[in-house]
Amino acid sequence: MARESRVGDQALLVYPSEDDVAAGLAGYTAKLSEEFAKGRGAFTVVLSGGYLINCLRYVYNIKEVPVNAQSISEKNQVYAINDTLSAEGAADDYEECLKKLVKAGVIEVSPTSGFPRFDLMLLGMGPDGHLASLFPHHPLLKEKKRWVTFIKDSPKPPPVRITFTFPVIDASAYIAMVVVGNGEVEAVRKALGPHNDQSDLLPVQMVSLENGEFTWFTDKEATSELPDLPNP
Repeated sequence: MARESRVGDQALLVYPSEDDVAAGLAGYTAKLSEEFAKGRGAFTVVLSGGYLINCLRYVYNIKEVPVNAQSISEKNQVYAINDTLSAEGAADDYEECLKKLVKAGVIEVSPTSGFPRFDLMLLGMGPDGHLASLFPHHPLLKEKKRWVTFIKDSPKPPPVRITFTFPVIDASAYIAMVVVGNGEVEAVRKALGPHNDQSDLLPVQMVSLENGEFTWFTDKEATSELPDLPNP
């Protein structure tokens, strides 16, 4: 069972352990999957790397995804970055892939910004507060035209990465930010604490959803530096 509270317009769920976070995330994803599948016949999910992969495995292990997820095939429903191309080529290729999915009606488009609107983004945060591959003080934080772009000088290995831009992240219907363990304690404190510095925002603090819901999935260890928060 998670302790629930709100920080501004974001929901904060604090679970007893990492396994509890994974179980909570599984249930959350399954619920949204069922709702979107019934509502419009499709459910679009963005998954970043890192320990989120383990959470995704947990979703399948406890069998909480809807039955129709058994029909998922890599050929026509899982779209990965083509790592045989150059960074520029891979970014262009993936953006073109998304545009085809938008044209086919698989991915919706934000009526406000015109950027693709994913149903759910499953994201993690680094110790420096980065999300996706958008790092503090990097020029890509200001990219407003591209859907997908690349970075060749990442401060965290690997140095070459492909990433969604903020306009795509901000267009999401739902974002689940998953942070567990003690590696990001200071970043969590800065992002969610009562005295966060608005003059030097972490990338995770720069998310500005157009019309969506942002939920933190954390454990006690990750939030150990936060003061007691009021229930919603």
